[in-house]
Amino acid sequence: MKAIQVTNFGGPEKLAYTDVEDVVVGKKDVCIRLYAAGVNSSDTYTLTGTYAFCVPQLPYTPGLDGAGVVEAIGEEVTNIRVGDRVFIASLLRSNSTGTFAQKMVCDETLVHLLPDHVSFEQGAALGVPALTAYRALFQRACLRPGQTVFIHGASGGLGLQAVQMAKSHGAKVIGTASKPKGKKMVKQAGADIVIDHVTEATIEDVLALTDGNGPDVIIEFLANINLETDLKLIAPFGKIVIIGNRGSIEINPRLAMQKECDILATALWNAPKDEYEQSIHGVIGMLNSGALRPIIGTTLPLQQASQAFDQLSKGIGNGKLVLIID
Repeated sequence: MKAIQVTNFGGPEKLAYTDVEDVVVGKKDVCIRLYAAGVNSSDTYTLTGTYAFCVPQLPYTPGLDGAGVVEAIGEEVTNIRVGDRVFIASLLRSNSTGTFAQKMVCDETLVHLLPDHVSFEQGAALGVPALTAYRALFQRACLRPGQTVFIHGASGGLGLQAVQMAKSHGAKVIGTASKPKGKKMVKQAGADIVIDHVTEATIEDVLALTDGNGPDVIIEFLANINLETDLKLIAPFGKIVIIGNRGSIEINPRLAMQKECDILATALWNAPKDEYEQSIHGVIGMLNSGALRPIIGTTLPLQQASQAFDQLSKGIGNGKLVLIID
Protein backbone atom coordinates (compact mmCIF):
# COMPACT_ATOMS: atom_id res chain seq x y z
CA MET A 1 0.00 0.00 0.00
CA LYS A 2 1.01 3.65 -0.36
CA ALA A 3 1.97 5.74 2.65
CA ILE A 4 4.17 8.57 3.82
CA GLN A 5 7.27 7.16 5.48
CA VAL A 6 9.97 8.90 7.50
CA THR A 7 13.36 7.18 7.70
CA ASN A 8 15.32 10.16 9.04
CA PHE A 9 14.25 13.09 11.21
CA GLY A 10 14.36 16.58 9.77
CA GLY A 11 12.14 18.91 7.75
CA PRO A 12 9.30 18.38 5.26
CA GLU A 13 11.75 16.99 2.71
CA LYS A 14 12.01 13.83 4.88
CA LEU A 15 8.39 12.86 4.07
CA ALA A 16 8.59 10.16 1.40
CA TYR A 17 5.52 8.91 -0.50
CA THR A 18 6.30 5.25 -1.02
CA ASP A 19 5.17 1.63 -0.92
CA VAL A 20 5.07 0.05 2.54
CA GLU A 21 4.01 -3.34 3.84
CA ASP A 22 0.28 -3.89 4.30
CA VAL A 23 -1.02 -3.55 7.85
CA VAL A 24 -1.79 -6.56 10.06
CA VAL A 25 -4.82 -6.67 12.36
CA GLY A 26 -4.46 -7.91 15.93
CA LYS A 27 -7.20 -9.27 18.19
CA LYS A 28 -8.24 -5.85 19.51
CA ASP A 29 -7.31 -3.83 16.44
CA VAL A 30 -9.30 -2.12 13.71
CA CYS A 31 -8.12 -1.70 10.11
CA ILE A 32 -9.42 1.44 8.41
CA ARG A 33 -9.30 2.31 4.73
CA LEU A 34 -8.44 6.01 5.04
CA TYR A 35 -9.85 8.73 2.81
CA ALA A 36 -8.55 11.81 4.65
CA ALA A 37 -5.93 12.69 7.26
CA GLY A 38 -5.61 15.82 9.37
CA VAL A 39 -2.27 17.65 9.54
CA ASN A 40 -1.41 19.05 12.97
CA SER A 41 1.39 21.24 14.27
CA SER A 42 2.42 18.33 16.50
CA ASP A 43 3.09 16.28 13.36
CA THR A 44 5.65 18.84 12.20
CA TYR A 45 7.29 18.90 15.65
CA THR A 46 7.48 15.10 15.75
CA LEU A 47 9.19 15.06 12.35
CA THR A 48 12.16 16.97 13.80
CA GLY A 49 12.89 14.18 16.30
CA THR A 50 13.11 16.74 19.12
CA TYR A 51 9.47 16.93 20.22
CA ALA A 52 9.22 16.48 24.00
CA PHE A 53 5.98 14.50 23.81
CA CYS A 54 6.97 12.04 21.10
CA VAL A 55 10.13 10.71 19.48
CA PRO A 56 8.94 7.79 17.33
CA GLN A 57 11.06 4.84 16.36
CA LEU A 58 12.26 5.07 12.76
CA PRO A 59 10.93 4.39 10.22
CA TYR A 60 7.42 5.66 10.96
CA THR A 61 4.29 6.91 9.22
CA PRO A 62 3.07 10.29 10.55
CA GLY A 63 -0.51 11.22 11.31
CA LEU A 64 -2.66 11.17 14.45
CA ASP A 65 -6.06 12.00 12.95
CA GLY A 66 -7.98 10.59 10.01
CA ALA A 67 -11.29 9.29 8.69
CA GLY A 68 -12.41 6.42 6.51
CA VAL A 69 -14.26 3.11 6.43
CA VAL A 70 -13.60 0.06 8.60
CA GLU A 71 -12.14 -2.69 6.44
CA ALA A 72 -11.40 -5.39 9.03
CA ILE A 73 -11.62 -5.93 12.78
CA GLY A 74 -9.91 -8.21 15.27
CA GLU A 75 -11.82 -11.08 16.81
CA GLU A 76 -12.20 -9.29 20.18
CA VAL A 77 -13.44 -5.94 18.76
CA THR A 78 -17.03 -5.18 19.75
CA ASN A 79 -17.59 -1.41 19.34
CA ILE A 80 -17.09 -1.17 15.57
CA ARG A 81 -18.23 -3.20 12.55
CA VAL A 82 -16.82 -3.67 9.07
CA GLY A 83 -18.24 -1.00 6.75
CA ASP A 84 -18.70 1.65 9.45
CA ARG A 85 -17.74 5.24 8.62
CA VAL A 86 -15.32 6.31 11.34
CA PHE A 87 -12.86 8.93 12.49
CA ILE A 88 -9.63 8.22 14.32
CA ALA A 89 -8.53 10.29 17.28
CA SER A 90 -5.15 8.81 18.06
CA LEU A 91 -3.19 9.76 21.17
CA LEU A 92 0.51 9.59 20.34
CA ARG A 93 -0.36 6.79 17.90
CA SER A 94 -1.11 4.34 20.72
CA ASN A 95 -0.86 1.04 18.84
CA SER A 96 -1.46 3.04 15.67
CA THR A 97 0.39 2.84 12.37
CA GLY A 98 -0.24 6.47 11.36
CA THR A 99 -2.96 8.11 9.29
CA PHE A 100 -0.81 9.35 6.38
CA ALA A 101 -1.48 6.12 4.52
CA GLN A 102 -4.10 4.31 2.46
CA LYS A 103 -4.76 2.01 5.42
CA MET A 104 -3.98 2.03 9.09
CA VAL A 105 -4.37 -0.24 12.11
CA CYS A 106 -5.07 1.06 15.59
CA ASP A 107 -6.61 0.03 18.89
CA GLU A 108 -10.41 -0.10 18.89
CA THR A 109 -10.58 2.60 21.58
CA LEU A 110 -9.25 5.19 19.12
CA VAL A 111 -11.96 4.58 16.50
CA HIS A 112 -15.33 6.38 16.64
CA LEU A 113 -18.42 6.41 14.45
CA LEU A 114 -18.63 9.31 12.00
CA PRO A 115 -22.17 10.69 11.51
CA ASP A 116 -23.48 10.48 7.96
CA HIS A 117 -23.78 14.27 7.70
CA VAL A 118 -20.04 14.70 8.42
CA SER A 119 -17.61 14.30 5.50
CA PHE A 120 -14.38 12.32 5.70
CA GLU A 121 -12.47 15.59 5.43
CA GLN A 122 -14.35 16.99 8.42
CA GLY A 123 -13.82 13.73 10.32
CA ALA A 124 -10.09 14.01 9.74
CA ALA A 125 -10.21 17.56 11.14
CA LEU A 126 -11.31 16.30 14.57
CA GLY A 127 -8.89 14.39 16.81
CA VAL A 128 -6.14 16.60 18.20
CA PRO A 129 -7.75 20.00 17.37
CA ALA A 130 -11.22 19.13 18.68
CA LEU A 131 -9.99 17.38 21.81
CA THR A 132 -7.55 20.19 22.59
CA ALA A 133 -10.24 22.84 22.16
CA TYR A 134 -12.62 20.89 24.39
CA ARG A 135 -9.97 20.36 27.07
CA ALA A 136 -8.91 24.02 27.05
CA LEU A 137 -12.44 25.41 27.28
CA PHE A 138 -14.17 22.98 29.60
CA GLN A 139 -11.55 21.08 31.59
CA ARG A 140 -8.98 23.83 32.09
CA ALA A 141 -10.93 27.09 31.85
CA CYS A 142 -14.17 25.53 33.17
CA LEU A 143 -16.12 27.81 30.82
CA ARG A 144 -19.59 28.79 31.98
CA PRO A 145 -22.56 29.97 29.86
CA GLY A 146 -22.67 33.75 29.64
CA GLN A 147 -18.94 34.25 29.98
CA THR A 148 -16.85 36.01 27.34
CA VAL A 149 -14.11 34.06 25.55
CA PHE A 150 -11.29 35.74 23.62
CA ILE A 151 -9.62 33.44 21.06
CA HIS A 152 -6.32 34.53 19.51
CA GLY A 153 -5.79 33.33 15.94
CA ALA A 154 -9.29 31.93 15.73
CA SER A 155 -9.11 31.23 11.99
CA GLY A 156 -7.01 28.08 12.35
CA GLY A 157 -8.37 24.54 12.44
CA LEU A 158 -8.31 24.43 16.25
CA GLY A 159 -9.43 28.01 16.77
CA LEU A 160 -12.53 27.62 14.60
CA GLN A 161 -13.63 24.55 16.54
CA ALA A 162 -13.03 26.40 19.81
CA VAL A 163 -15.32 29.18 18.54
CA GLN A 164 -18.08 26.69 17.73
CA MET A 165 -17.76 24.88 21.06
CA ALA A 166 -17.80 28.07 23.11
CA LYS A 167 -20.86 29.40 21.24
CA SER A 168 -22.73 26.12 21.66
CA HIS A 169 -22.10 26.44 25.40
CA GLY A 170 -23.69 29.87 25.54
CA ALA A 171 -20.57 32.01 25.68
CA LYS A 172 -19.91 35.33 23.97
CA VAL A 173 -16.95 34.84 21.59
CA ILE A 174 -14.42 37.38 20.35
CA GLY A 175 -12.02 35.99 17.76
CA THR A 176 -9.01 37.47 16.00
CA ALA A 177 -7.64 36.93 12.50
CA SER A 178 -5.27 38.85 10.24
CA LYS A 179 -6.83 38.45 6.79
CA PRO A 180 -10.34 39.00 5.36
CA LYS A 181 -10.76 35.32 4.45
CA GLY A 182 -9.79 34.25 7.96
CA LYS A 183 -12.13 36.79 9.53
CA LYS A 184 -14.96 35.52 7.34
CA MET A 185 -14.33 31.96 8.54
CA VAL A 186 -14.30 33.03 12.20
CA LYS A 187 -17.63 34.81 11.69
CA GLN A 188 -18.98 31.76 9.88
CA ALA A 189 -17.99 29.63 12.88
CA GLY A 190 -20.26 31.77 15.05
CA ALA A 191 -18.04 34.39 16.70
CA ASP A 192 -19.96 37.43 17.97
CA ILE A 193 -17.09 39.79 17.18
CA VAL A 194 -14.11 39.37 14.86
CA ILE A 195 -11.16 41.77 15.03
CA ASP A 196 -7.49 42.11 14.04
CA HIS A 197 -4.89 40.49 16.26
CA VAL A 198 -4.69 42.45 19.50
CA THR A 199 -1.55 44.44 20.28
CA GLU A 200 -0.37 46.61 23.15
CA ALA A 201 -1.78 49.60 21.24
CA THR A 202 -5.27 48.12 20.84
CA ILE A 203 -5.89 46.74 24.34
CA GLU A 204 -8.26 49.57 25.23
CA ASP A 205 -10.27 48.97 22.06
CA VAL A 206 -10.72 45.31 23.01
CA LEU A 207 -11.63 46.18 26.59
CA ALA A 208 -14.33 48.47 25.22
CA LEU A 209 -15.95 45.43 23.60
CA THR A 210 -16.46 43.98 27.08
CA ASP A 211 -17.62 47.18 28.81
CA GLY A 212 -14.11 47.67 30.17
CA ASN A 213 -14.10 44.40 32.11
CA GLY A 214 -12.08 42.19 29.78
CA PRO A 215 -12.77 38.60 28.67
CA ASP A 216 -13.33 35.91 31.30
CA VAL A 217 -11.31 33.36 29.31
CA ILE A 218 -8.46 33.83 26.84
CA ILE A 219 -7.34 30.99 24.58
CA GLU A 220 -3.70 31.65 23.73
CA PHE A 221 -1.84 30.10 20.77
CA LEU A 222 1.36 32.17 20.90
CA ALA A 223 2.15 32.84 24.54
CA ASN A 224 5.72 34.02 23.90
CA ILE A 225 4.28 37.02 22.04
CA ASN A 226 0.94 37.67 23.72
CA LEU A 227 1.08 36.65 27.39
CA GLU A 228 1.86 40.07 28.85
CA THR A 229 -0.89 41.59 26.71
CA ASP A 230 -3.25 38.85 27.90
CA LEU A 231 -2.56 39.77 31.52
CA LYS A 232 -3.58 43.36 30.81
CA LEU A 233 -6.65 42.22 28.89
CA ILE A 234 -8.08 39.44 31.08
CA ALA A 235 -10.99 40.14 33.43
CA PRO A 236 -10.46 40.00 37.20
CA PHE A 237 -10.35 36.34 38.31
CA GLY A 238 -10.23 35.30 34.64
CA LYS A 239 -8.35 32.38 33.11
CA ILE A 240 -5.71 32.39 30.40
CA VAL A 241 -5.22 28.97 28.80
CA ILE A 242 -1.98 28.49 26.88
CA ILE A 243 -2.30 26.06 23.97
CA GLY A 244 0.72 27.15 21.94
CA ASN A 245 4.11 28.74 22.55
CA ARG A 246 7.31 29.18 20.54
CA GLY A 247 9.84 30.71 22.89
CA SER A 248 10.39 32.69 26.08
CA ILE A 249 8.82 35.90 27.33
CA GLU A 250 9.46 38.26 30.20
CA ILE A 251 6.32 39.28 32.10
CA ASN A 252 5.49 41.31 35.19
CA PRO A 253 3.81 38.90 37.66
CA ARG A 254 2.21 41.89 39.40
CA LEU A 255 -0.23 42.05 36.49
CA ALA A 256 -1.48 38.60 37.44
CA MET A 257 -1.66 39.61 41.10
CA GLN A 258 -3.74 42.68 40.29
CA LYS A 259 -6.31 40.57 38.46
CA GLU A 260 -5.93 37.45 40.62
CA CYS A 261 -6.19 35.63 37.30
CA ASP A 262 -5.03 32.12 36.50
CA ILE A 263 -2.40 31.31 33.89
CA LEU A 264 -3.13 27.76 32.83
CA ALA A 265 -1.57 25.53 30.21
CA THR A 266 -2.69 22.44 28.39
CA ALA A 267 -1.16 19.69 26.29
CA LEU A 268 -3.53 16.97 25.19
CA TRP A 269 -0.94 14.29 25.85
CA ASN A 270 -1.16 15.05 29.60
CA ALA A 271 -4.91 14.39 29.85
CA PRO A 272 -5.78 11.65 32.37
CA LYS A 273 -7.68 8.72 30.87
CA ASP A 274 -11.04 9.78 32.32
CA GLU A 275 -10.69 13.35 31.06
CA TYR A 276 -9.58 12.16 27.62
CA GLU A 277 -12.65 9.94 27.39
CA GLN A 278 -14.84 12.80 28.61
CA SER A 279 -13.44 14.96 25.82
CA ILE A 280 -14.22 12.30 23.21
CA HIS A 281 -17.81 11.97 24.41
CA GLY A 282 -18.20 15.75 24.47
CA VAL A 283 -16.86 16.15 20.94
CA ILE A 284 -19.06 13.35 19.59
CA GLY A 285 -22.11 14.90 21.26
CA MET A 286 -21.45 18.27 19.62
CA LEU A 287 -20.77 16.56 16.30
CA ASN A 288 -24.05 14.64 16.42
CA SER A 289 -26.05 17.73 17.39
CA GLY A 290 -24.51 19.83 14.63
CA ALA A 291 -22.95 22.29 17.09
CA LEU A 292 -19.49 21.24 15.87
CA ARG A 293 -18.90 21.53 12.12
CA PRO A 294 -15.18 21.46 11.26
CA ILE A 295 -14.34 24.05 8.63
CA ILE A 296 -11.87 22.83 6.02
CA GLY A 297 -9.39 25.31 4.58
CA THR A 298 -6.81 23.67 2.32
CA THR A 299 -6.87 20.11 0.98
CA LEU A 300 -3.89 18.47 -0.69
CA PRO A 301 -3.29 14.93 -1.96
CA LEU A 302 -1.32 12.61 0.30
CA GLN A 303 1.56 12.79 -2.16
CA GLN A 304 1.98 16.47 -1.25
CA ALA A 305 2.39 15.95 2.48
CA SER A 306 5.71 17.80 2.45
CA GLN A 307 3.98 20.84 0.95
CA ALA A 308 1.30 20.61 3.66
CA PHE A 309 3.95 20.60 6.40
CA ASP A 310 5.68 23.58 4.80
CA GLN A 311 2.42 25.55 4.64
CA LEU A 312 1.58 24.74 8.26
CA SER A 313 5.01 25.74 9.56
CA LYS A 314 4.74 29.07 7.71
CA GLY A 315 1.19 29.73 8.92
CA ILE A 316 -0.20 29.84 5.39
CA GLY A 317 -3.95 29.43 5.00
CA ASN A 318 -7.01 29.38 7.24
CA GLY A 319 -9.25 26.56 8.41
CA LYS A 320 -8.11 22.97 8.79
CA LEU A 321 -5.41 21.52 6.53
CA VAL A 322 -6.35 18.02 5.36
CA LEU A 323 -4.66 15.42 3.15
CA ILE A 324 -6.90 13.56 0.68
CA ILE A 325 -6.05 9.87 0.27
CA ASP A 326 -6.89 8.08 -3.00
